[in-house]
Amino acid sequence: MGSVIAERIKSKYNVFVFDIDRNKTKTLKNISVSNSIDELVKVAEVIILAIKPQGFDAALKEIKAGIDKKLVVSIAAGISTQFIEKILGEVSVIRVMPNLPARIGKGVSCLCKGKFASDKDLKSMLRLFKFLGITLVLGQDLMEAATAVCGSGPGFWGYAVKDKPRNEWKDYSEKVLIPQFILAAESIGFEKKQSRLLAQRLVRGSLATVEAWQISPEELKIRVASKGGTTEAGLEVLQKGGTLEEAVRAALNRARELSRG
Repeated sequence: MGSVIAERIKSKYNVFVFDIDRNKTKTLKNISVSNSIDELVKVAEVIILAIKPQGFDAALKEIKAGIDKKLVVSIAAGISTQFIEKILGEVSVIRVMPNLPARIGKGVSCLCKGKFASDKDLKSMLRLFKFLGITLVLGQDLMEAATAVCGSGPGFWGYAVKDKPRNEWKDYSEKVLIPQFILAAESIGFEKKQSRLLAQRLVRGSLATVEAWQISPEELKIRVASKGGTTEAGLEVLQKGGTLEEAVRAALNRARELSRG
C-alpha cells in the first residue's frame, strides 16, 4: 500500500521513500529514494508509515529523534494513535485505513486524528488520500470496524462472487451484496449514511479492480487476505456457511485482538 500511495500522489507532491528491501524501490520513477530512515525523516514534512505491525515498534523508535513537529501518518492495521503517541510523545498523528481498490483510485480511506493533530493536519491528509478514492473521517473507536468492512470487504466480495458467471457480477453486487454490506456495517457501529457509502464504494471498487487488473474474484480474495488477519477470520465464517454480517463481525473481533494501544 505504501507504493500505491507514492505512485498516486507523486504528480502533486515531492515523494521520498525508504525500504529496507532495495529491490522494492529500484524501479521507481519520479520518486526520490532515501538511503536510510534518518535521511528520509530529515527531508520529509509528512512521514507516512506503511509498515507491517511486527516492524512498527522498531520504526517508531528509529524516527523518534528526528520527528520534531512533523506530521506522522500511519496506515498500519491495529495500531492506534495513542500507541504511536506513547512512543513518539506529543506529535501530530493521523491514522488511516485504506483498501485495495485504492490502487486504481477507487478505494475508501478512513481517517482519524490523534490527540495532538490539528484540523489543518486532518484536512491536508484528506486532500492527499483523495488521490486514492473517497475519504471518510471517523472516531478512533470505529477504526477497527473500518478494518473489518473496508479493509477486508474486497476479500469478502471476491468470495461471494467467485462462483458466479462474469456477466452476473455487477447485478449481484448491486442488488445483493451492497444491501448485505450496509446491514453488516450498521451492525458494528456505522451510521446508516456511512454504511451505505462504505458498502457502495467497497463493492464497486472491488468490481472495478478485478476488471482493471483482469484477474478473478478468487485472486482478489487471495491478495486481500493475509495469514492470521481479519480477512482470513471472516472468510472462515463464510466458508462454513455463515452470513456476510457474521463474517464482518468475525473480522472485527480479529481486528480488536490484533490492535495495540
